[in-house]
Amino acid sequence: MQRRHFVRLAALAASSASIPKSWRDLAHLRGAPAVNAARLNAHLQALRQFGKNEAGGISRVAYSAADLGARDYARQLMREAGLTVRTDAAGNIFGRRAGSDARATPILFGSHVDSVPDGGNYDGQVGSMGAIEVAHALKDAGVVTRHPLDVVIWQNEEGGTWGSHLVTSDPTDRELATVATSGKTIREGIAVLGGDLEQLGSARLRTGSIHAYFELHIEQGGLLDKAGIQIGVVEGIVGLRQWEVTILGVANHAGTTPMPDRHDAMLAAARFTEMVNRVVTSEAGRQVGTVGRIQAFPGAPNVIPGKVVCTLELRDLDDPKIERLFRSVQREAQSIGVNNGTTFAFREFVTHESALSDPRLRTIIGDAARRLGFSTMSLPSGAGHDAQNLARIGPMGMIFVPSVAGISHAPAEFSAPDAIARGADVLLATVLTADTTTL
Repeated sequence: MQRRHFVRLAALAASSASIPKSWRDLAHLRGAPAVNAARLNAHLQALRQFGKNEAGGISRVAYSAADLGARDYARQLMREAGLTVRTDAAGNIFGRRAGSDARATPILFGSHVDSVPDGGNYDGQVGSMGAIEVAHALKDAGVVTRHPLDVVIWQNEEGGTWGSHLVTSDPTDRELATVATSGKTIREGIAVLGGDLEQLGSARLRTGSIHAYFELHIEQGGLLDKAGIQIGVVEGIVGLRQWEVTILGVANHAGTTPMPDRHDAMLAAARFTEMVNRVVTSEAGRQVGTVGRIQAFPGAPNVIPGKVVCTLELRDLDDPKIERLFRSVQREAQSIGVNNGTTFAFREFVTHESALSDPRLRTIIGDAARRLGFSTMSLPSGAGHDAQNLARIGPMGMIFVPSVAGISHAPAEFSAPDAIARGADVLLATVLTADTTTL
């Protein structure tokens, strides 16, 4: 089928007063490309065998034997889809589908196949298998795009979006020495995956080197599922900042020190935790704040804690809002300390700036979903993704499908087969529209 035929079909779908119930209905009627839902979900089922555990989820941490097996399976599917497969120097897998214009920059789309320990069967995997299915669908339909297409499987997303980080920035020696969950350093992991640390520069993607990047993903939250919405159009990926908070009081005997005379660091930490929740919820918006880890010293039942170390995490799409909330938390923490004779010190140890998706790509995704008869919602991503790094070098867009009950990073993580197919349908239509759009 010629590409111009698909463009005419897309225009017809956009203007039609009577849209078929699904994109597959339209495709079968008009000969347009569409994903094979049964094939896509069969690939997902097969993928879950790598690292499966007794709880029904997977443990497929980066650089493990399970990770290597899943990557080999992805390569096999890519070749079956007619892609030319290579592993770049950073250890990422690329499957290239040639375009008709040798001068055109590629459209990238994909995700990852590694997991957190005791994770679920959908995080990253839906986007990876969905991207490969798009390539299968284009092969089945005989469509040739103008831009080359690169299906990509990023390495070690769960450990810190390392694969996409390595190709969009210049890593430091300290970063390469980071120890992953598998026990291997990033430097060692690159070699395990078939990369080449000495040629790492050859993997670098520069600003302007891609036409667009798309990522299909499960929401990992419950907004779409709760609202009964089929497709999420991602506004952007939230910024994230984390601090280690040290609270110093005075350790003393728990039986002999009167309550008014105590300088209890744990009491200050409890008040701090409640205060963070109050500050973060004091204004409208989707910002979130968490005290996720806490440890008291010396940690004995009969000793008033003289020291507590906890964490503070703030996330939002608006980086200045994160800073404003932090300043409020910091001010109120000092007041808590004055009230019971403790002190607070903050050490920031993680900073990720927010990454807005490209407005033009949001429009393309939303229009594609509505053409196919799917309901949509605009929402931010509260979790980090490789798309956050790709936004540094070119237009980025993300498509979400519902996560049942909002569960993720756990064996109970689930997205329905028809929801997954809808997401892949939207990804296919989005890629084809972007191919004909000047960005």
